[in-house]
Amino acid sequence: MDGTGVPRDAYVTLVTNADFALGAGALLRSLSLSGTQADLVVMVTGGVPEASLAALKARDARIVPVELLPTSEAFNAAHARAALHGAAPFPKGEKPPFHTPLDNFAKLRLWELEYDRVVFLDADTLVLRNIDKLFDYPEFCAAPNVYESLADFGRMNSGVFTARPNSETYAAMLKRLDAPEAFWRRTDQTFLQAFFPDWHGLPVTCNMLQYVWFY
Repeated sequence: MDGTGVPRDAYVTLVTNADFALGAGALLRSLSLSGTQADLVVMVTGGVPEASLAALKARDARIVPVELLPTSEAFNAAHARAALHGAAPFPKGEKPPFHTPLDNFAKLRLWELEYDRVVFLDADTLVLRNIDKLFDYPEFCAAPNVYESLADFGRMNSGVFTARPNSETYAAMLKRLDAPEAFWRRTDQTFLQAFFPDWHGLPVTCNMLQYVWFY
């Protein structure tokens, strides 16, 4: 809370390279156009060029450097791009070459942020109207991972979700994430659904995947 007792809110995204920084720039612009007064936070890992960071700062973003999670060598080997995609190939299309699965887990760093309420948005999302009402939603809410059938509503998509930063939650996450022989088929997405088994479903329109239109 701030000095007036008003919750500190933030929209948070994650940028791990110059390609994602381009998407984040469009996301930040769309948030600004929505009229939100919440903070705009971009967590960045190493490898993001200074020019990309400058462009994000110009969008009034607060840049928060983060490191990859302190996971074990066995965990890192199992979730390296070739190993992960070999063990769990994508049935619908392929990930772009700049996609690095291990980077996805850095998303969990948002639970270390000093905010009361967070709405996380992937860098490839775009806001069409004000969505500040999502700050009033509890932890943990996410839209379903819909491709082409009603069965898809049983899976969550971690591209848009609500969270409450908390150091104890973060510590519990790390302990469960890197348990012996842990393998998270869809990285942070699979992990978050397991960690929050009673997750609340947002309307599918809160994270409408392009596959809905394809199929």
